[in-house]
Amino acid sequence: MQYRYLGNSGQVIPAMMLGTATFAGSTEMFKKWGDTKLPQAKELIKLCMDNGCYAFDTADCYSLGDSELILGEALKDYRRDEVFISTKTGMAMSENPNDIGTSRVKIIRSVDASLKRLQTDYIDLYYLHCYDAMTPHLESLQALNELVKAGKIHYFGVSNYSAWHLMKMLSVADSYSISRPSAHQAYYSLAAREFENELMPLGVEEGVGTLVWSPLSGSMLSGRIKRGFEDIKDSRLSTGGAWDIDRNHLYNITDCLEIIQKETGYSFAQISLAWVLTRPTVSSLVIGAKNTTQLMSNLKASDILLDSQHIEMLDRASQTKLAYPYWHQRFTFNNRDPYSVKRY
Repeated sequence: MQYRYLGNSGQVIPAMMLGTATFAGSTEMFKKWGDTKLPQAKELIKLCMDNGCYAFDTADCYSLGDSELILGEALKDYRRDEVFISTKTGMAMSENPNDIGTSRVKIIRSVDASLKRLQTDYIDLYYLHCYDAMTPHLESLQALNELVKAGKIHYFGVSNYSAWHLMKMLSVADSYSISRPSAHQAYYSLAAREFENELMPLGVEEGVGTLVWSPLSGSMLSGRIKRGFEDIKDSRLSTGGAWDIDRNHLYNITDCLEIIQKETGYSFAQISLAWVLTRPTVSSLVIGAKNTTQLMSNLKASDILLDSQHIEMLDRASQTKLAYPYWHQRFTFNNRDPYSVKRY
């Protein structure tokens, strides 16, 4: 297992962590993702711990808190300082109008509720799960800063923010000399590279680590879908628990994955995960698994070092047409665009 710094912080985390959105499956939405109960959760967590993957990611909204309950119970087998726990708030947890968003009252209540469900005194990394345009950045930041001072959270970050939203939050934190986000949990994969346009350069410039969710785009890069063959039964896509991707674009990627698989012996999923781990700012990948076989296979991707030729092949196969102004920066002024400077 590789180990990396969480952005510019001094916290070291595994290059992969187990995502637990599949735990419980007690709501209609999350049932589509999985329904892992406590005995199987313990098996998955033991396999992670035995292989140096001591980080676990959840959220209060995953099965309306039941994912946190299972994770907290399963982690009782380990010392608290042996594991790294991240969770999130912001999604609606009830019909109460104050039970959604990232207001001060929502954050404070949510942290206390998550601590109770997780059976712990502190959370290693706490995320604002979604951008809340109705709450001032300063209000959220001051609440998070107080929680850091109180020792209830060690670090915090955001998830699914645009670059300008995250940059505004960083600027507000710096202006008031309070704790700033160390991490951004973002969607990024071979099949979805929009993250590279602004969020990646921002992460490099500001020292914000990226925790990647869905690095396989659900089941799309698992090897079950490729040109001329689509096996989607019993997958997230078949149950409506994942999103579809333009097939021509996907097939260009899977064609390339098939070539590299034949040359290296690695699976589609392992190659796809290893590619994401080569990208700037990536601190860790949040991977899910329904069973220990799938989990062990994905964990092995941390040890794969793709050669430069294979990385270039994957870059070309997965590249999409750039939106303005990125095509202008890249090709018209290419010795000064964000992708050509030496830090990249």
